[in-house]
Amino acid sequence: MNNAYADLELSLHRRDDQAYVVEVRFSQAGDDADNRLTGDDQVRASFDLEQFRELALSPGEYGQALGKALFADPAFLAAYAQARASAQKDGAPLRLRLLIGSSAPELHNLRWETLRDPRDNSPITTDENIYFSRYLASTDWRPVRLRPKGDLRALALVANPSDLAESKFAPLDVAAETGRARNGLSGLQVAALPQGAERASLETLTRFLRESNPDVLYLVAHGYIANGQPFLCLEDENGKLARVRGLELVTRLKELPERPRLVVLVSCQSAGKGTGDALSALGPRLAEIGIPAVLAMQDNISIATADRFISAFFREIQRDGQIDRAMVVARGTVREAADYWVPALFMRLKSGRLWYTPGVGVDGKEFGKFPAVIRNIRKARCTPIIGPGLIEPLFGSMREVARRWAEKFQYPMAPHERESLPQVAQFLSISQDPLFPFDELEEYLRQYIRSTHDDDLAPELLKGRPNLDQLIGSVGTRHRQQNEFEPHRVLAQLDLPIYITANADSLLEDALREAGKQPQTVLCPWNEEIDPPDIETPDATRPLVYHIFGRWSQPESLVLTEDQYFAFLIGATRNTDIIPERVREALTNAGLLFLGFQTDEWAFRVLFQTILAQPGSGLRSNYAQVAAQVEPEDERLLAPQRARKYLEKYFAKDADIEIYWGSPQEFLGELARQANR
Repeated sequence: MNNAYADLELSLHRRDDQAYVVEVRFSQAGDDADNRLTGDDQVRASFDLEQFRELALSPGEYGQALGKALFADPAFLAAYAQARASAQKDGAPLRLRLLIGSSAPELHNLRWETLRDPRDNSPITTDENIYFSRYLASTDWRPVRLRPKGDLRALALVANPSDLAESKFAPLDVAAETGRARNGLSGLQVAALPQGAERASLETLTRFLRESNPDVLYLVAHGYIANGQPFLCLEDENGKLARVRGLELVTRLKELPERPRLVVLVSCQSAGKGTGDALSALGPRLAEIGIPAVLAMQDNISIATADRFISAFFREIQRDGQIDRAMVVARGTVREAADYWVPALFMRLKSGRLWYTPGVGVDGKEFGKFPAVIRNIRKARCTPIIGPGLIEPLFGSMREVARRWAEKFQYPMAPHERESLPQVAQFLSISQDPLFPFDELEEYLRQYIRSTHDDDLAPELLKGRPNLDQLIGSVGTRHRQQNEFEPHRVLAQLDLPIYITANADSLLEDALREAGKQPQTVLCPWNEEIDPPDIETPDATRPLVYHIFGRWSQPESLVLTEDQYFAFLIGATRNTDIIPERVREALTNAGLLFLGFQTDEWAFRVLFQTILAQPGSGLRSNYAQVAAQVEPEDERLLAPQRARKYLEKYFAKDADIEIYWGSPQEFLGELARQANR
């Protein structure tokens, strides 16, 4: 998908008791630069909240008044017109994101979905050339990683307690609502509650979310606001009415290790009362705890409007995964209804996407180098270089480890460094002692594996303090048995002489042995404590696995802290003999295949510069160079689509590496399928 949209972000912040400041950020379609449309002048706006309360029963007049208030500054209105004209000139839609700052929570109560253009009184949120959403920042540090469409899972919960009528609620048609979700989410794996003896209760919902980790949660229930707090009418274990506080659902979702990427709440007032405190309602609170996108109702909505809107929304989202585009199309289908404005989209996704198509680049073209990669593999002139991305699905993200350490040990440096493991480990090596971060990481992984993969472990590995390699190996064996496209399993079947890994585990060696080979393990002698390697001539039956940053079984060989990465890079670039001749040849006279790296990680940057520093690198131009690169993490970047363009240029600049956009698992799975044709 290309960057075929312009982006206009409006941030509202309180200036004083009478006025607000509007910060404007605009970028043209395909342009890497942010433009200050209003120059250095400060844009101000004021909103008469009492006036809007009086207009609550007239959406048209409400939206007109809201547009006049927001665009009261002539310079700001001209800037908005310029942004619209720029997008139209480029033939691109305008993504309009409204961010309400923490200093102005009362502005969440306004019905922004009624907003009209003061120039011609045309509605903004039903114009298919404008993708409108409310953008909310989150205090949650966990990254938002997209999945490919084919791997997406959904859970549809329809709560219809048997005694609803006693509380004067209309019964819900469980079969119809579940069918609507299944039809709209065709192509996804959809589970539903209630089913059999499983009720649509909070406990069952939490268990299903934990065990199946769905990407989409579609929840249909009655809801209401009482004393400023949102409540949902779910079921208890006997199918009776259970009045669940919205905060309890928020807490349960917040505590999950993985949360849905999209939550759709189809319940009366599930985004708050139109005249109440919307921040106290369920939709915004879910977005604030880190749910990437929440579609919720901000006032009472008729079943007829909800039916038409939700059906259209799901239908459109199947086209390209673009949540905010699907939102405007769906709203357009109910524009004549008095409650057309009720559905509200709260997002922390800057790209607006729910899923992506593996192998498709920024320009929309599919990755086309599989034939060259397969040919190089068959002629044994390909060198796989594997990174942390191959083990993160099993053992978690090292960014998450860094964040936990930074919080636990009160990391005092810059906030953006809190998710960099080398920098946080460096702090611990000084504030505690040099071995502390190694011991802490080993203990963290041991506990994580036992708690997450207890079903994959033999009973003796659940007791005492077993060797970390044993724990990792046991989990790896089970996953290779269960998945024919498990990355290490696929790599072990390639009949290549040399593999290079930045990981400290022995999963690749285990997979090679399972494939009937006899791997030889060699460590990079980057410090004086590591003996120079004695390498036998590697071939397909006795391949070499070169651990460039060490192994768990030899702690002195590990590269973990910031200082150690610097020492490694200085040594490897000043003394090229650190890299054995056979490994150096595999890095310079073969096609490189990077799997499981993020370009902003220390491991990749140091490794990449080490490779570029090797003599004879010009020979690589004879071969296809490929990097399987996962999608940029949406929340961590100002402009994810522009980040993709930058990464493509970065890889091509010095090493002529072509990117396959997708995970290592997706790349290797497709590689295996094409090789077997």
